[in-house]
Amino acid sequence: MAFLDYLEYVWNQLSNIKIIDVIDIFLVALVFYAVIKFVRGRRAGKLLAGIGILFLLLLISGLLEMRALNFILNSVVSIGMIAIVIVFQPELRSALEKVGGFSDNFKVRMDSDEASIVRSAIGEISVAAEELSKKKTGALIVLERNTRLGDVIRTGTTVDAVTSSFLLGNIFFHNAPLHDGAVVIRKGRVHAAGCFLPLSSNNDIVKELGTRHRAAIGMSENSDALVLVVSEETGSISVASDGELVRGLTREQLEEMLVASLLDENKKNITQVVKGRFFKKGGESKNEEE
Repeated sequence: MAFLDYLEYVWNQLSNIKIIDVIDIFLVALVFYAVIKFVRGRRAGKLLAGIGILFLLLLISGLLEMRALNFILNSVVSIGMIAIVIVFQPELRSALEKVGGFSDNFKVRMDSDEASIVRSAIGEISVAAEELSKKKTGALIVLERNTRLGDVIRTGTTVDAVTSSFLLGNIFFHNAPLHDGAVVIRKGRVHAAGCFLPLSSNNDIVKELGTRHRAAIGMSENSDALVLVVSEETGSISVASDGELVRGLTREQLEEMLVASLLDENKKNITQVVKGRFFKKGGESKNEEE
């Protein structure tokens, strides 16, 4: 009898659910999914686990009336929220920039002329990467997508030239004035050179990776840009996207990735393109010295 009463109670609750309640539940689930996806594999993931344990202890101390511990935990929580915002400012900024970038996906697709310029640039970049790789000449190339990189561009020298393998080769030629910085490609054109990029603070990155690779990963953590790296030590070609590093690429693989990420209608993330084939996290890939 009690079981039937329970079923009746459940049915009454379900019958009172409205369309707006379903939408509400769906949106909450979507927010939780986005948060979990963002913190997974980042320092924020460990932080989230620590916060969960802290709130669990707070709940237990309240239920068991452990007043001293409850008072201390309440104080830690109230101060800790401010500390979290300060310590994890880069991750929070990256998340908000990505949320703001979603609106760009609804813009009108690039016209045929723009697509032609970008496709030509991809070919030239791939050729340049292959040539630089053979000569073991270090290079760092940022391909801007939805997130504008004006703050990075201001650290370098404006070029605004047609992208060509010869130009990129000259920029990164050893002892050239701008060879140590990064080149920023905007809408298929070399927009700036000699730019400084933010270094990644991810402690899980392979220790043997040098400054150039850490800068590539850091740039991809703070924007939706694709960052191409050629190792000066080994000549290996790598691409960083969304804090992840794909390494040991050939010219053909590089060109395939860039076309899929920059020209496909859905503008796929690099991880969608290479999932299950070449993809390795920055902290899990084989050793490579810069």
